[in-house]
Amino acid sequence: MRSPDIDLRTATPLERVRYLMARLREPEYGCPWDLKQTYETIVPFTIEEAYEVADTIARGDFDHLREELGDLLFQVVFYTQMAEEEGRFEFDEVLAELEQKLVRRHPHVFPQGTLESRIEPGQTISEQAIKANWDSIKQQEKAAKNQLGESILDTMPGGMSPLKRAHKLQTVVAKKGFDWQEPERVMAKLEEELGELGAEVYGHAPTRLVADELGDLMFCCVNLARHYKLDPEVVMMKANQKFEQRFRALEHALKQQGVSLEEASLEQMELEWQRAKLTEGDADD
Repeated sequence: MRSPDIDLRTATPLERVRYLMARLREPEYGCPWDLKQTYETIVPFTIEEAYEVADTIARGDFDHLREELGDLLFQVVFYTQMAEEEGRFEFDEVLAELEQKLVRRHPHVFPQGTLESRIEPGQTISEQAIKANWDSIKQQEKAAKNQLGESILDTMPGGMSPLKRAHKLQTVVAKKGFDWQEPERVMAKLEEELGELGAEVYGHAPTRLVADELGDLMFCCVNLARHYKLDPEVVMMKANQKFEQRFRALEHALKQQGVSLEEASLEQMELEWQRAKLTEGDADD
């Protein structure tokens, strides 16, 4: 499949990127790496790019957000190029389906179900009603596609990270009332799970039992994050960033003293760790 002929002088930025992608996939003159890719081999890169967008936002690095969003958009262009080559669907169909879905799921903005329609001045709807409408419409869509199974969990998408899936599982069942209302009760459950994990660790239990209790504790941590409307992925990302920042400070301090990590004792490392915490004004965690 040869790349389409377009006038690059008048082409829009999106048209130019799509043309670029088609050129990369040209059988005779394209890039060997791009040519050998499949839907499956691109998936890990898509997930990585999504995480990089999230990481950039979490760090407040908006100077680089534009670049990361471009990388993520390129993943969509890549999948669509392969689909067009196989005659499955075209890029414009992806955009059209996206528009139709969003218009359909926002009747409080597009009352006649068209992009052109508008609500009457003064009409308002509560956020709770908007969320209920959204969930109801999604259920109708899944029913129309015969995606509703015997369990409310049957429609859970695959491919999620474990933390994200735990959050989604809890969110789905919470809508049916299987949930604690107060975060204090979740905290009590977390303390209970911590105690059970401690019993296995201090009792020198087999690794599989420790893993089981550790999983329960982590699942409960996700639940607590959800009650505070926190994304556990973002919470973990920020914890990783904080650890990295402090460890880099530790490394720098030891280097200034002429001590390598291999030579430093655990006590020396702990001392510099605590100093790093004090330096960032975060000595209480």
